[in-house]
Amino acid sequence: MNKIIKINDLDMVAVALQPIKAGESVPVSGADFNITPLEDIPMGHKIALRDIKAGEAVIKYGFPIGEAKSDIAKGGHVHTENLRTLLSSAKEYSWQPVHPVINKSEPAYFDGYKRKVGRAGIRNELWIIPTVGCVNDIAETLANKAKDLLGGSVENVRAFTHPYGCSQLAEDQENTRKILADLITHPNAGGVLLLGLGCENSGIETVKKYLDEYGYDPERVRFLISQEVSDEVASGFELLKELAARMSKDKREKCPASELVVGLKCGGSDGLSGITANPTIGGFSDLLIANGGSTILTEVPEMFGAETILMGRCETEENYEKTVKLINDFKAYFESYGQPVYENPSPGNRAGGITTLEDKALGCTQKSGSAPVADVLKYADRVKAHGLSLLSAPGNDLVASTALAAAGAQIVLFSTGRGTPFGCPAPTVKISSNSELAAKKSNWIDFDAGTLVHGGNLRERALDLFNFVLEVASGKKTRNEINGFQGMAIFKNGATL
Repeated sequence: MNKIIKINDLDMVAVALQPIKAGESVPVSGADFNITPLEDIPMGHKIALRDIKAGEAVIKYGFPIGEAKSDIAKGGHVHTENLRTLLSSAKEYSWQPVHPVINKSEPAYFDGYKRKVGRAGIRNELWIIPTVGCVNDIAETLANKAKDLLGGSVENVRAFTHPYGCSQLAEDQENTRKILADLITHPNAGGVLLLGLGCENSGIETVKKYLDEYGYDPERVRFLISQEVSDEVASGFELLKELAARMSKDKREKCPASELVVGLKCGGSDGLSGITANPTIGGFSDLLIANGGSTILTEVPEMFGAETILMGRCETEENYEKTVKLINDFKAYFESYGQPVYENPSPGNRAGGITTLEDKALGCTQKSGSAPVADVLKYADRVKAHGLSLLSAPGNDLVASTALAAAGAQIVLFSTGRGTPFGCPAPTVKISSNSELAAKKSNWIDFDAGTLVHGGNLRERALDLFNFVLEVASGKKTRNEINGFQGMAIFKNGATL
């Protein structure tokens, strides 16, 4: 098994695939020489392949990940003590298209639920969505009571509680309304009860306007204003019974993979995420797009430092300009709160070997594979184009994953090197970057990409993930679903009244 890997021919550093002891001469995979660490190198961390001068750009993945703060000797540990970011505020870009091509492949299929409006669903769940946080407890009470309705084609009952829907202003309130409408019309929901209070800003009549604009199946949505009935739980349960009766007629049918939209996300990353899990997801993304399907990449702050790669893959100059705005607007968002654009990676990322935001971003964006950027979406927008879309959302795991589901993703692929149990409104496939995590937290992890460290083939592992996703789309439960770990989070960006 390889112990150290050089990712790109241009790289000045290699990554330890397992802990390396000081003084141990180790062959470098991807190079024709050995390296002797001057100090112990933890798994996922970087080692200098040559002497690096203070102020010199340090190259990994073939791109700069920062500059040396001090001289670094060959064999030295390259990390927070001697490497700093080169990132700054909004900048000028120029479009340098590379025109990538994804060739079509033989069609693949899954067994899903065909919907009258929109893409096919991969689950047939009964959802209760509050318009405002004031009725969260009612929603939870109804969800517990409605467990009696499970069975047959009614696969689950869930309440998606949140603290918003009132005391919001302008774009902040608009985003909440759009996210709620996105979820009400999500294909994984066979039936939805929209539960309101009656005096909130984003009440049922307001949200209905968005549903009319989006297009929805009125047979699958019911509305209840709690202040207008004497017993909201009894009234709500009657509406849920109507929805469940309608859902009982639904059956899984053969659907083409072109109906799938899959969100791409990472969290709790380590130094192996950009070598194993994220490239595997990237390979999956290319396979799905070759089948006519769609993927969505988000976490805009974690594109900083790798954004020019995505800009070069834009299909049109219009998409390029949208991507420039996507990046610079998020930098301006940070600066509007007096915060630096590079306040990242997290403590867990650093412990796993990621040093700068550029280091993180270059690994993160590998989830997008090599496909052209077909569209660029604002927060709470829904997927329109087939292929790869970029979506505006922060890096926060729960907020970004909810945004992916709201954009139309029936499944979210979530790579992690540290592990995390949560799930968003869509089934959330956890993909480990290292096999140690997969073994330790088998109750969280669905798919182990860490096997690549032990000599696997990236294309074969991507195909394995593609087939696994088709199984999930056909009804196989993810770990977060089995554990009952599912929720939602809305991006808060504005004053609260």
